[in-house]
Amino acid sequence: MGTMNEVLPIVYLSGIVIFLAGLGIFLLLQIVKTRRTENRFYKLQKKLQNEKGNAEEYYELASLYLDKKLYVQGVTLLQKGLKTKEKLEPENKALMYNALGFAYFSQEQIDLAIRHYRDAIKLYPDYVTALNNLANAYEKKQMIAKAIETYEATLAIDDNNKIAKQRAELLRKRLVSSA
Repeated sequence: MGTMNEVLPIVYLSGIVIFLAGLGIFLLLQIVKTRRTENRFYKLQKKLQNEKGNAEEYYELASLYLDKKLYVQGVTLLQKGLKTKEKLEPENKALMYNALGFAYFSQEQIDLAIRHYRDAIKLYPDYVTALNNLANAYEKKQMIAKAIETYEATLAIDDNNKIAKQRAELLRKRLVSSA
């Protein structure tokens, strides 16, 4: 009986040490990741202040701004990226329009968001993320029928899309109960 009482504190302390070591490693990895992101942010910011960049650089810096919830700066960079002289693949241009839509949606400028999501889908009709974003914007504007139609368009491309399935189902129920 005495041995069990001696082992229990060792097991308990070992568990705490293992937990703290895991937490320390996790924090260290987060610090390294954040540092790398901030370094890239600083380098891109400095470069694009001094010279013109390519569309990819504008998109990357805009994405970093959007992650920081600095939407106005992100919009400006995305617009510059779309105005570059380089020939962009439709998919890449669609990414930029979707990001613009997201930035406007985040600022409650839903009509502008819808316009940019539509632009993204015109360039890349199978762009599931842009379709989901467009449907969400329609929902926000209380355009329920259009939202359902757009979620169904998403499901026609990706029938396992959980967001589109859940939202379309919920909106159909809402439409039926209000009728």
